[in-house]
Parts: sequence; structure tokens; C-alpha cells
Amino acid sequence: MTNGVSREAAQRSPFPGRLRWALTSLGAAAALVACGGGGSGDDPEPEPEPPAPVATTLTGTAATGAPFAGAALQVTDASGASVCETTTAADGSFSCTLAPTAARPLVLRAARDDQMLYSATAATGDTRANVTPLTTIIAARLAPNGDPSKLAAAPQSVTAAALQAQSSALLAALQPLLTALGLTIDPIAGALTADGTGQDKLLDSISVTVQPSGTAANIEVTVKTVPTDAGAQPEPLKFSSSDATLPTVSSAVVAALAPVPAPSRVADLFKRLNDCYALPLTQRVDSATSDTTSAIGTASNVKAAVCRGLFQNSDPATFLSNKVGVGRNANNGGAFASLFRYGATGLQWTPGEVEFFRANGDMVISYKWVDTVGNQDFDLLAAHADADGTLRLVGNSNTYPVTIRPFSEDRDLLNTPAFSYYTTGYNIQVDNRTANGVSIFSKVMVTSPLGLTLTMLPQPGLSYLTIAPDGVTPTGSPVLRLAGAYRDTALAGNPQDKENLVYTTPQYTEAQIAALGNNGVWTIEFFHADSSVPNVVQYYRTVRRAETIGEIRTGRVFAELTPTLRTELVAQSQANGYALFDTPEVAYIDTDAGGDAWTVPSGALAPTSIGILGRAPFGSTTAGQNGARFNDTAGVASTARKTIIYCSAQTSADKHCDASGQGRYAVGTTANMLELWARSPKQIEVSKKAALFKLQ
Repeated sequence: MTNGVSREAAQRSPFPGRLRWALTSLGAAAALVACGGGGSGDDPEPEPEPPAPVATTLTGTAATGAPFAGAALQVTDASGASVCETTTAADGSFSCTLAPTAARPLVLRAARDDQMLYSATAATGDTRANVTPLTTIIAARLAPNGDPSKLAAAPQSVTAAALQAQSSALLAALQPLLTALGLTIDPIAGALTADGTGQDKLLDSISVTVQPSGTAANIEVTVKTVPTDAGAQPEPLKFSSSDATLPTVSSAVVAALAPVPAPSRVADLFKRLNDCYALPLTQRVDSATSDTTSAIGTASNVKAAVCRGLFQNSDPATFLSNKVGVGRNANNGGAFASLFRYGATGLQWTPGEVEFFRANGDMVISYKWVDTVGNQDFDLLAAHADADGTLRLVGNSNTYPVTIRPFSEDRDLLNTPAFSYYTTGYNIQVDNRTANGVSIFSKVMVTSPLGLTLTMLPQPGLSYLTIAPDGVTPTGSPVLRLAGAYRDTALAGNPQDKENLVYTTPQYTEAQIAALGNNGVWTIEFFHADSSVPNVVQYYRTVRRAETIGEIRTGRVFAELTPTLRTELVAQSQANGYALFDTPEVAYIDTDAGGDAWTVPSGALAPTSIGILGRAPFGSTTAGQNGARFNDTAGVASTARKTIIYCSAQTSADKHCDASGQGRYAVGTTANMLELWARSPKQIEVSKKAALFKLQ
């Protein structure tokens, strides 16, 4: 017996163990209450309340080496909600206060012009997440089909382990460069100030592209080196977002690493440019008689100290571009002619980054300019560092103007829209220099980085040389197309079968285009009409390669004609495939009611040049399609949506302009194409063609 209950009775208790424990506890509690006790210290502790959710702070720096300043930053949480939208500061930094409900992981996007950087973090609490080309590579390798813009829709891919694995793989590929720079970094959460030190020193030393193609992203990392000679080809690190293992930067590339200046040095050059152009015209040049009338003059007329100090030895006469010195003539010709133009007062120069180096140590820097009425563009300039690190403007060693840029094209066939298509290639612009109305060139031979040689020939009505595939018969185009494809992926065949443009033979595959290097070096040899003049050889290095068709489909957005103008152009041209000038007139690029001619969708570059292409009259006002080709263009502000194009004859043999002048087109001239053109910060030409002719 125990307390009056036998062991047998206790073992036969009718209550299950859990209930028996509860009843015992209740009995003990009752006894305590009956005795008036306050507690014995043996009571079970209540479960603690979970801490209330609190707001957290997300900070970081967006940089490409240079600060990614003024970029629109958006943060998306695991639910797909946008939890922060802000603008990066002048130094690229940003800070967001995130609501307690913001669910991890977070995906970050920084956008400026047509450039986008991505990053991600799975960390909780107050967090640092940088947004750089390196983090964009990591985001692409985690995203569906390698497209970092799709990562926010796949938050399950963003885990701490996955981010660490991809970061480690990327750093292993870059380790020889990191060792040479004496760096150990954390791309996502590590300290980053865009001042040329620490992680930013690595970003300054490389150029990165991440280009989604629809199935994966094509990725290239190019180390900025000083080449051994002007024709030396760089050795980029190329891989796909889907590759299991990554290649490693070679020791030879690391040994040639260039002395890239800190972003502050580059910013100082552009501040001095802004200071110079902030001065009234009469203070910039002593040949100006008024601040509202453009001046004529030479390098010796540049008088402002801040303007002269832009050039080596503070002497503008040291600057030669294509053998042309600083100045402005009556035809607005001359290097840095803008110094002599009143309309350039207040011009704003914004630095991009050092893109590459020449064999002599000069560096080529990308930049953006914007004038006071809204005109803007992206371009390149060259500089050299003084002994104290100050950057001064330098020209080039070229004799003739040449540009070779990637060319991404949307050919919109207004009268046969089923055959509209994309092309990709290079626009090889060799100026058609003339003397007494006749070209000074017999031909120009252009050799690509892969050894393809092209013959280019002058034509009377064109301002540029055109490609002659057989070496004898010129076409109407300077564009070498690597590939073309119909917009409609279900349409069989290739656009080359419909329209006789200049393509490589055979066309390049997507893999072959992706294998091209961003910084390919082209060789240009000039043959003179006067055979006694020696040939001239020049080199041109691109900043980006041609885009693949898949990259154009996936990421390239084009300006568009307004529906009203499209309807009107079709009505004018559907019978013959061209618009006819039946009276002498300038070309109004707008609707019949004076409305807008084009729109700029989100993500598209605003056109900065509008052109018309066509043929001069031939025999009668209805046979213009048989006349000589012409092209005329007009620069426009990025805010413009309509313009006027004036006729401009290239040579005395060019008959498409009316003899009375005033920029009017001759009766019988026909126009069969309108072009909306823009140039990206990385020098990719983006061309929207609205064609009136018909394909069958």
C-alpha cells in the first residue's frame, strides 16, 4: 500500500499517462491555492512571445569601377513586391529602409540609360549588397536561362549557399588578377567605395558584359591591358552562364595590366571640361565677337586657361584628330569645333569609364554629353596621364576618320510586315573624302579581327564608302551583316533570300557571334585615286562586339513609328514602294497634321539622328527608283519626336537636291526608307528602319 493505494491499483489506473499528468498538475495547483501559496519555483515557464518584426536597412554601392551614379535602383523581395525604389548618389551609394514585411531573398537592379546591373542577397537584418558587373555575373548564373532580369521571379534560386558558391567560382576565375592587385574581396557584401581602392580597383581593371540570349547569358571579362602594338588583339575571358566550370585569367594578360587611373582622376578631367564650356563664348576664344554668334579660329584662339589646360602642355595645338587641329572653319569643321560655337555654351560632359588603352599608353574613355536644349549622345575621347596623374586630352595618330561599331537593326517592312526582320553586324563608316567634287580614294581595304577582308568603294551621292563584295561593284551600304532572322520565328528561310544586303558568306551562327571579342581590332588600308600618294594604314578597336540575334530578341528595345505616321506612310507608298517628291520640298518627318513621328518605349534609346534614304531622279518624275542612291540625316534632341531633314548634295554629280537650293529635294526624288538611329553608351548603333519598298 502507498498512500492507501495498492501498487496493483496504481498500475491499473484508468487514466492515460498524459491526462494523469494533467490531473496531477491541476491537483497540485489546487492545493497551492488552498494553502494561499504563491509558487514553488517548479512551475513550467510560459513560451516567450516572438520578437515583433522590425524595419531593416539595405545599403550598398553601385559601380562599374566608376560610380554608377544617378541610376534607378529597385529592390524586389521574395514575394515579388518592390520594397525599395531610389536613385544612386553621385558616389554610387544607396540606402533603403525596408519594411518588416520585406521577405528575403532580395534582388536588386540598377538601371541607367540602357545599362543594367543586378545583385541579390539572402541575408537577414541590416544588410549590405553591392550592385556591380561582378554581382551581375553571379545573378545571371542563378537566373532562369541566364537572364538576371528574371531572377526576381525565381527567388528559390537565391540562397546563401548558392550565392556563396557562385561568388567563389567567379573569384577563382579572377584569382591571378586579384593576386596581382593584392586583393581579397566579397563581391556582394564586401566594402566598396568607387574611389579606385579595394574592390573598386578590380572593377576599374576589367570590362564586363552579361548578354542574355534567350537560353543562357554570354559573359565576357576583359582585363584592361596595354597592348604590345596597335594591331594586337586582346585576350578576353569568355564563358556562358550555364557553364559548370569557369576559365581563369591568364598570367600573360595579368602581366600586361594597364595603370588604370582612379575614378576621381577621370572625374576631374570631365569637371574641367564642364568648367571650360560653362564660360561664355567670348571668354573661351578670342576670335569671338559675340556670345551669341559662333566664331572661326584655330588652336591659338583658345584663350581661357581652363580650356587650354584640357590639352597636353596646356596647348590646344598639341591635339590632332585625323590630322585636323583644334579650331573651327566656315563649314563647322575642326577638332573640338564646339569650343567656337555659342550653342555649346553650357554643354555638360559626364564620364563613363576607361574602356581600353592604346599601345602608347593613351586611354580611351566613354562619356555622355548633353547640351542646353536637350541634344545628347554617347562617344569616346582619348587622354594621357601627366606625371602627377592629371589627365589631358590627346588626339589620335589617324589620317582619315573611321568608325567601326556594332550594328543592331530592326528592319520594319511597312508594306510587307510579315517579312520584317532583325540583323546584326558592324557599321564600317569610312568618310568619302573629296577634292573638287571627286573622291580622293580608289578603294579602302578593311580587315576584321578574324581576318575577313572587305573592299570599300566611293559613290558620288554618298558621304561614306560602301562595301563591294566582289571588289568591283559597290553596294549602297557600309554595313557588314553577320546574320539576319525574321521577327516571326515560325517563318521559314532567311531574310537574305528576300533582300540583297551584304552578309558574310556563310552567315555567322549565334555561337560564332558570341565568340567575338568586345575589343576586337580592325585594320583599315587606304588606297588613293592618285597612285603617287602612299597607302595609309590605320587601326580601330571596338568597345563592344556585335549582338547575337538572340540577344537582340531578348534585350534590345527599339524606337517605333507612331501608328498615325505608319498608316500615312503605307498610304503614300503601297502602290510603288516609295514616297515621291512631286514638288521641290524639304522632308517633314511628322504626320500630316504635324503630330509626332516616333515614340520611345521603355528600355529603348531615344533616337539622336533621323535619316532618309532613297534615289535621285532618273529621266522622269516616276522613275526615281532608277537614280543614284542618297542618304540625308538630321541630328535631333533626345526629347524630340519629329524633325525636318534638309537635302544635302555630296558631290557635283549628286542630283537629288533641287537646283534652287534651300535644302529642298528635286522633283522626282524618291525616299524608300526612314531610319531612327541611336548610339548606346558602349557604342552599339541601334537602327530602326521603316522601309517602304516591298519584299515578295
